[in-house]
Amino acid sequence: MDAKTNLDLLELGMAQNDGGSVTVLLFAALRDQAGWEERRLPLPSAGTTSVLDLWSVLDLGPWSGSLRVAVNQVLVEPQSFVVAGDELAFLPPFTGG
Repeated sequence: MDAKTNLDLLELGMAQNDGGSVTVLLFAALRDQAGWEERRLPLPSAGTTSVLDLWSVLDLGPWSGSLRVAVNQVLVEPQSFVVAGDELAFLPPFTGG
């Protein structure tokens, strides 16, 4: 199943999911790779969900130590957990001057 199909199925299931959702933002090369900038993703109704769990759902490849992640605009570790209503931003390495 490709990333778009996986995300489409998740979005369709949101109405049936009582676990809430998070907003996922992608920046720079990640945005270009995925072909989208912002999505709402449902959370499971039971248990906890980590940043890495959501990363695997996005199907953007293996986690890289050079990626940064912010939850509600605060940098966190990839093992951090998210809750309904959070904003999750994946930040690839930036270059520039």
